[in-house]
Amino acid sequence: MIVTDWVHVIAGSFILVSLSLGVEASPFFLSKYWLWLAAFVGANLFQFGISKFCPLSILLKSLGVPEKRDEE
Repeated sequence: MIVTDWVHVIAGSFILVSLSLGVEASPFFLSKYWLWLAAFVGANLFQFGISKFCPLSILLKSLGVPEKRDEE
């Protein structure tokens, strides 16, 4: 998996977890304030689409995750 794949997986996971913890109809509901995490992740995805700057991708690159798929 490459950096963009990991960004999508992590962002999607954060959104799903925050929705399950923040929506009152969920059996895992803790507090409506968990919805702020979903808003934060969504805002970061939005600004990445405009500016191409993503702190998570910088972290993943520093951990050695490849940016491009190997050509076979």
